[in-house]
Amino acid sequence: MTEAASRRRLLSGRTSSWLYALVTTNPPPGTTDPVTRWIVVTRAAVLPMTLTAGLVAGLLAVGQPGLDWRWLTLAIVGITLAHLANNLMNDLYDTSSGSDSASYPRALYAPHPILSGLVTRRALVTAIMLVNAADLAILVILTAARGWPILAFGLAGFVLSVAYTAPPLRLKKRGLGEPDVLVVWGPLMVGGTYYAAVGSVSWQVLLASLPYGLLCTAVLMGKHIDKIPFDAPLGIRTLPVLLGASRARAATLGLMVAFYVLVVVSVLVGAMPWPALLCLAALPRLVKIWPHYRTPAPAEPPKDFPVWPLWFAAVAWVHTRQAGALLVAGLAVAAAFGISPAALWS
Repeated sequence: MTEAASRRRLLSGRTSSWLYALVTTNPPPGTTDPVTRWIVVTRAAVLPMTLTAGLVAGLLAVGQPGLDWRWLTLAIVGITLAHLANNLMNDLYDTSSGSDSASYPRALYAPHPILSGLVTRRALVTAIMLVNAADLAILVILTAARGWPILAFGLAGFVLSVAYTAPPLRLKKRGLGEPDVLVVWGPLMVGGTYYAAVGSVSWQVLLASLPYGLLCTAVLMGKHIDKIPFDAPLGIRTLPVLLGASRARAATLGLMVAFYVLVVVSVLVGAMPWPALLCLAALPRLVKIWPHYRTPAPAEPPKDFPVWPLWFAAVAWVHTRQAGALLVAGLAVAAAFGISPAALWS
């Protein structure tokens, strides 16, 4: 084998490793290269949720007066870095508080950054500081360009992200983690990114931010349903722990249904252009996963299921991924053809 062929084979192997980690949140069996390791440590597999929120904001901003692509791009990078930092901080805080252990789901569905030895605590803290420093620089630039509301959006997002697991609030332990996610992935991410793009935000944009926020909240609800047997004994009172498994599953289905209802309402009142209704094509996926949420999780994982013991989270993620992608596709069609939102009733 020539040296060039050997390099191509090595690159192909590494690319496959990266893609595997991005899809499953786990490294492939065998040696882990540094890029794959940090893909796993940062839980980059879930970052598409934030990228989708940024795309929703950006596509709603297309054609609006004052749109500046520089600030839109920088804002999307900023919210993605904020999500990445949040993942790292959650692992650090939960490990420090004793919530994360070798027998807790975080260390079962994927290697825990510290407990598995992928990185040291010091490396994790360093990464958190670097990512937050980069995000702070973006916040300063956008605030200088667009004014103090950007600072308000950014600080509110940071406070809610830290308060999710960090003392003294620890919102996740008080049944407030799920509303936290709705606010962050809805009005703060979509509304804040839109404001960075055009320099203003309306009630229509804030309304349009809610449907995708509901989908992200549904994924978290599913994850916390999976963790009820682990969280309840530790006194971690997530919303599913407070509701109980059966009611929590029903509530999660309600969030998914509410996504479609709010998209339709947003189109009717002129908050979204009518091609956003393309997301209704994901309804068959909701119908398919519906029975899974009407019964308890299986006793054993299906074959080659990568994130066990997470079950309901994975089911919700499959729906969120498709519904979110179709929403973005619909908004992209509207942007490409200059179809603006218009109220269908007055």
